[in-house]
Amino acid sequence: MAANWFVYIVRCQDQTLYTGITTDPKERLLAHNSKTTGAKYTRSRRPVSLVYLEESDSRSHACKREYSIKKMTAPQKEALINTKAGDNS
Repeated sequence: MAANWFVYIVRCQDQTLYTGITTDPKERLLAHNSKTTGAKYTRSRRPVSLVYLEESDSRSHACKREYSIKKMTAPQKEALINTKAGDNS
């Protein structure tokens, strides 16, 4: 059984955005807010909150999507977050 992959964006306490991929968004958010785990970038910017989540069918696709999001400017990322927030599907 293949795991579903997710691309996510978290907003840090300093209002910066961090993008990553995971198979378990709940656990990953807990890890980002943990004292001992999480990305180096978010460790000094806690707490973080999940602001965007996108499901992907494979790790490869998730990595490519993560890369494309990381290349976006901050306003482009905010627009992506706002668009997804307004999506009721």
